[in-house]
Amino acid sequence: MALIGNREYYKGIGEIRYEGKESDNPLAFKYYNPDQLVAGKTMREHLKFAVAYWHTFCGVGADPFGPGTQDFPWDRHSDPIDAAKAKADAAFEFITKMGFDYYCFHDYDLVREAESFSESESRLHTIVDYLKDKMKASKVKLLWGTANCFSNARYMNGAATNPDFNVLARAGGQVKLALDATIALNGENYVFWGGREGYMSLLNTNIKRELDHMGRFLATARDYARKKGFKGTFFIEPKPMEPMKHQYDFDAATVVGFLNQYGLQDDFKLNLEVNHATLANHTMQHEMEVAAANGMLGSIDANRGDYQNGWDTDQFPNNITEVTEAMITFLQAGGLQGGGINFDAKIRRNSTDLADVFYAHIGGADTFARGLLIADKILTSSPYTSLREKRYASFDTGKGLEFEEGKLDLNDLYDIAKINGEIPLQSGKQELFENIINQYI
Repeated sequence: MALIGNREYYKGIGEIRYEGKESDNPLAFKYYNPDQLVAGKTMREHLKFAVAYWHTFCGVGADPFGPGTQDFPWDRHSDPIDAAKAKADAAFEFITKMGFDYYCFHDYDLVREAESFSESESRLHTIVDYLKDKMKASKVKLLWGTANCFSNARYMNGAATNPDFNVLARAGGQVKLALDATIALNGENYVFWGGREGYMSLLNTNIKRELDHMGRFLATARDYARKKGFKGTFFIEPKPMEPMKHQYDFDAATVVGFLNQYGLQDDFKLNLEVNHATLANHTMQHEMEVAAANGMLGSIDANRGDYQNGWDTDQFPNNITEVTEAMITFLQAGGLQGGGINFDAKIRRNSTDLADVFYAHIGGADTFARGLLIADKILTSSPYTSLREKRYASFDTGKGLEFEEGKLDLNDLYDIAKINGEIPLQSGKQELFENIINQYI
């Protein structure tokens, strides 16, 4: 593999290859075999792994109790353009060594935000031109772009939902630039994460007005991108809270209702995150089932939370049961609509070697690949599917089918209930289903 860039940052680490589950090589995939066929597609086609620019190349291990612990060489440049180019060199070296096809970014992950809007725009144009060359040389593609409309102090009260119109307009300008960058880099999708779109207190909040503004803002962004020729999918990423007390994109069901209410359902789908699902007291499989049921299963941010901590810890996925159950829904839904699996995860604060980020991504990829393999076997070789279908067999013929087809009214249901009398219980066999999952794991 030829090195992409002028300097090698991850020295001593070559291309990560599949060696199988018997391998003891920590720098090799044990389950992720990109060319292996599963359910009619290669793993590469199913999973479309992407690297998150923000965590992998910008996150230095800082937390509320201390500064960062990871000293990235690309951050040592004082000039913001030099630093951005060095970061891009390191990013594309890492992505190509991992053998992944995609990356994702927030606008100011790529280059530091300037003191003025105009200078920030100039910096973005410069680094986008540089990224074009990196992408052409490496064949790495952009899964999606987005704008960071939550970190800067101006967005403390929200962006699209801010009570100050001038802040909303600034967010609109920033989203325009992020859309322009995404389009220029042939991005396949665009994400909106409303990190500050919500409230800290209802005492000073007009929910209806803020939701109306957010709906109009998203429609405005969509219309602009479509006029610019963007044909990709727009994603909303649900999260219930943190940093706000309550965020308007609380969970999949809330977002589905919002999109339908504001006429956005034809252009927008959901980008679901495992840790966000658990913060909403759901499983990832639940969120995926809700999205799939509404034709909106768009993309996945792969991570996990810490079961003892009630915040967004963004750890790399390693819970094989959790991922297997999610991949059952993934396969039953026919995969993702437009998106892929982005590792929105970060190495721990006390993982300070550059090699640690390889171990993390290898483990995450293997977890999803293994979950995909197990889910496929469950769906094709076990009684799981037939048992599930059997629970609803009464709707396949007779009066049950007539009900599904809308041919029965309430009087008809009354007559049937009167004839049937008491009904024998039908077991849900939950423990049997759980045993099937464990058996194939």
